[in-house]
Amino acid sequence: MKRLAAIAALAAIATATACGSTGTTDTATAGGVYTTIDGSKQINASAPINPFNPVGSVFSGYNGMALAWPKNDPIDPNQYYPAIASSWTVSPDQREVVIHLQPNARWSDGKPVTSEDVRVSIGLAYTQGGTAYALDPKAAGAAADIQVLDGKTVRITQGANRSSMFLSNLLSTVVVPAHVFGRLLPGDFWSTLKLAQTGSGQAAERAKSRITGLAEKVIGFAPPHDVSAGPFVLERVNPGAALLRRNPYFYNSRAIAPDKVKVLNYTGNEQIWNYLISGRLDNAPFTSVPTAVMERIQEARGSRVVRGYSPVSTAMAFNQAHKPYDNAHVRRALAYLIDRAQVTRIASPEGGTPAATTSGIHAKAARAWLGDGFDRLDPYRVDPAKAAAELRAAGMVLRGGRWAMPDGKPWKVQIHVPASFSDWVSAAKSISSQLVDHGVDATVVTAADYTLYLGELADGKYDVGFWLIGLGPSPYNIFQRLFGQANGWQMFGGRLRHVAPGTEGNWMGGPQVVDAGADGRVDPGELTARLNFASPQEQKHIVGVLARIANQQVPVIQLWDYVNTQFVNTSRYTAFPPDDDESLRLSSGVWMQLGMIKKRHA
Repeated sequence: MKRLAAIAALAAIATATACGSTGTTDTATAGGVYTTIDGSKQINASAPINPFNPVGSVFSGYNGMALAWPKNDPIDPNQYYPAIASSWTVSPDQREVVIHLQPNARWSDGKPVTSEDVRVSIGLAYTQGGTAYALDPKAAGAAADIQVLDGKTVRITQGANRSSMFLSNLLSTVVVPAHVFGRLLPGDFWSTLKLAQTGSGQAAERAKSRITGLAEKVIGFAPPHDVSAGPFVLERVNPGAALLRRNPYFYNSRAIAPDKVKVLNYTGNEQIWNYLISGRLDNAPFTSVPTAVMERIQEARGSRVVRGYSPVSTAMAFNQAHKPYDNAHVRRALAYLIDRAQVTRIASPEGGTPAATTSGIHAKAARAWLGDGFDRLDPYRVDPAKAAAELRAAGMVLRGGRWAMPDGKPWKVQIHVPASFSDWVSAAKSISSQLVDHGVDATVVTAADYTLYLGELADGKYDVGFWLIGLGPSPYNIFQRLFGQANGWQMFGGRLRHVAPGTEGNWMGGPQVVDAGADGRVDPGELTARLNFASPQEQKHIVGVLARIANQQVPVIQLWDYVNTQFVNTSRYTAFPPDDDESLRLSSGVWMQLGMIKKRHA
């Protein structure tokens, strides 16, 4: 797959498009340059040094800093490492969070990092909207008030509709210098924000429009040079690479081993493979690698593979508005016909493990959430006899060794995938071959690119397509992939509604209410939405119900759970995080902040 991470965003995966040659030199001492790639984006040499710009020349953990860095806990999204925030306290009702900043944090121009920097950063985040900074007062988990208590302490209060994700969304706030970015906020910004949050009628709507109207101005802002609170400062960038030098004012500068960091650009996985084979990279985040290439990478001096948990799974999803996929018997039958271990060996041998079953959750997180209940789910092991029984229960007919629709018309299964995702294409071909062997006429249809694929998927043009699920650790994020917008449930103005199949992005077409067996008739979307604000005990109960619904109704067939396969090279640096370390989903810059990455001495 031409992407570096299984999940770069909830609804988008970055494909490689940038130029190839590095074209960058430096004068740092030998061994003083740490070389890597950015797993979230390609380099755009003309992009501003602005973290609010999606292609901005800001690299997370290097010259880009947040209040805190997320850990890789399988079920708790609120576990974080300190960053600009040295610590934080949360009130018992989760309503208030008090942030304590690093006492020695300074910007690369020597100015101290203060509470006003955080306040301005939050103001800028409101212009972009979403998560903790939604303008809708009814939105769950929106920040209602920001108070500067002193130069290093800020208190943020959650609105009336509380969310269990408030702390997580708050700690992910990107922090920028107020003396550089503050000019983007008009003098009456905070009074306008208060009116947008608490007012009503046309005045409140105008206030909201004024704030969101600042979005393009914020995104397009281009500071003349980098002012960083991270361990590095951008020195220069060209189409092939970005070069960053040490920030002497970084609050934990003694922990940072390299003199400089070089972030190489890439055009696709093949170029990253070549970097790794030649030993040019000290680290590369998740990259899809076939076995033969993996063997060549491991032959490079100092090359080592580190593996950890990655909360995402690949699934084959159904459009239940299209026959015969509206029938759960048909969906279960297909699950009984697909050898997931074989599919994984062909499609993702180094980056995935066969899904133990369909639960909607990565197996590691599922066991933590469900306990013994995980083993009581139907594993859907390959069983042609059970598949045949399910198909007959759906009224399907077997004629001349081929399954047909109940009315006798041919049943043709078309599996859609984006052509640029090589692992998905390989998986789809393996599945189609297996189905053909069991009397199901199946073919693979590829879309030219991922953007086209997502558009046609959302328009309901596909019967069957590939879909990423299990996006933890938040249980809401996990199940909204199955019982969220793509399946008809829309959250607007703090209210949940279900829209008809084929409208407003509802391409999965599932029913609003399902028979969940012993759990009775339930609304899966309503249960999913409740995960946003439920207590931990209630969350565990809801996750159990939703996992059983996913297992019984099979809106998707879970194929493999991703493994976060990373590459490190110990010939120049050592002390990389070990297998299964909580920090593995973070950048090397964060590893350095946490005291890892040491120079290798001869």
